[in-house]
Parts: sequence; C-alpha cells; structure tokens
Amino acid sequence: MSADSLSAALDATSADLLAYFERRVLVREDAADLLAEVMLQAWRRVDSLPQAPERRRMWLFTIAAHVLANQRRSSRRRAALADRIRQHLTEVNEPDHAEALTVQAAVRDLAVAHRELIMLVHWDGLSLAEAAELLGLNPSTARSRYSAAREALREALIEIADVARTG
Repeated sequence: MSADSLSAALDATSADLLAYFERRVLVREDAADLLAEVMLQAWRRVDSLPQAPERRRMWLFTIAAHVLANQRRSSRRRAALADRIRQHLTEVNEPDHAEALTVQAAVRDLAVAHRELIMLVHWDGLSLAEAAELLGLNPSTARSRYSAAREALREALIEIADVARTG
C-alpha cells in the first residue's frame, strides 16, 4: 500500500483515535502520545494497510487497542516496581539508615571541592583519576584535595559522634 493511502486513512481517523484514547486514559496528554505511537506503528506497517478503504479505519483501531494494552501493561509494571522499591525502603534497618543519613549530612557540609571528590569516588564509583579528569583537575591536585577531603570528613564524623555521645 502507498504512503498516500495511509496518510489519508490517518487524516480521516486521527480525531476518532484521539477521542478513543482520551476516554481511556487519566491524563489527556497521554492520549496524544498514544496517538503518535499508533501513527508510528502504522507507518512501520504500511505494507499491511488493507486495500479496502472501509477496513483501514478498523486496522488503525486495532493498532490503537494494542498500543493502549501495551501502555497499560507498562504502567502496571512501573507501579509494581515502585511498590517493590517502597517495600524495600521500609525494610531498611533504621540504625543503618540513620548512620547513612549522618554520613550524607557530613559529606554535604564539606567544602564544595572536597564534597564533589568524595561523592564521585565513594558514591559514584569513579577512580580518583577519573574524578580528576571529570573535574578538570591535575591528578596530583586531585590526590591532595582528596586527602584533605577525607581528613575533613573524618573530623566531621568524629565531631558528630562526640556530640551524640555527650547528648
């Protein structure tokens, strides 16, 4: 089938397809995204466009039904994943969580140059050489800055522990 035939079928049916989606989704903007996906899939399958003009509308609605089903499955999977993540986060051991928050706070209180090196190396898993490259630092400057950052962090954590002990 020709691209002209598909273009004509989409022109004749797109308003109905948009209304179809708008009645089935919660967010109106999602309907436009779903319609765009139908158009994309129709163009990919232009060779399957029915010859009979009266069948083209149903062909497009069939694609729309599949697109909507895929969108709903994806939404359910995302919701299930979010539920599993929430469950995991609620199972986090509170003392460990409190300790992690304390370390995060201490890191945030470091000087910007020190904080970024500590975060890149310890939280983002970069080597010191990679962190230096990312920050545009000479490797020797990064090493000395990292050493100072570790010392500042150590002192901050000792201070926090002392405050916690003395109450």
